[in-house]
Amino acid sequence: MTSTHFFITGTDTEVGKTFISVGLVSLLQQQGYKTVGMKPIASGCEWLDGQWKNEDALALIKQSQTDLDYSLINPYAFEPAIAPHIAAEREGVTLSLANIKSNYDLIAEQADAVIVEGAGGWYVPLNAESTMADLAVKLQLPVILVVAIKLGCINHALLTVAAIEQHGLKLAGWVANHVAEQSESTEMIETLTSRIDAPCLGVVPHLNDHQSAASFLRLPE
Repeated sequence: MTSTHFFITGTDTEVGKTFISVGLVSLLQQQGYKTVGMKPIASGCEWLDGQWKNEDALALIKQSQTDLDYSLINPYAFEPAIAPHIAAEREGVTLSLANIKSNYDLIAEQADAVIVEGAGGWYVPLNAESTMADLAVKLQLPVILVVAIKLGCINHALLTVAAIEQHGLKLAGWVANHVAEQSESTEMIETLTSRIDAPCLGVVPHLNDHQSAASFLRLPE
């Protein structure tokens, strides 16, 4: 395995990025790595313990078993469940890639492995100039793509793979995630496997919130 730090993106929102990210944190921990999950930007937060907190970030923190400050893991947290750049604009906040990179560097100094989960898909805007893709470039991390196995996923996945490559980043692998019961998935996964020049790191069945994806995943070599 050439890297233990990865940026997790998805073919869309609600594709199971957090579920897979938590699974990857668990898998790395099983391999003996001190691993921390990071969720730099999150919308749809609740007011807890005097600050806005996001359930995805909290799930990563719980699996990471870290005592790092919440705001280090999730520096940008917004109440409304809307696109992050819109939420930030409403709050008068500018999403800063440099600030996120600084937080990431502090986390990486205290961990063997860091799983950074993006928000939404690859080209989700962050501010007037930058997208989630620019954050991945800023962090210079290999990318793992979470593909929600459903009608339309082949097009979404191949477009995202092409975009990742256009930004000069390494696609470390992709995960086929069954976000719903899907009986007609074999051909979809075979098509993706034949067309994506990166390994499939796991085919994850439809699981409930109390189950872990870790046993269905493998790490990039």
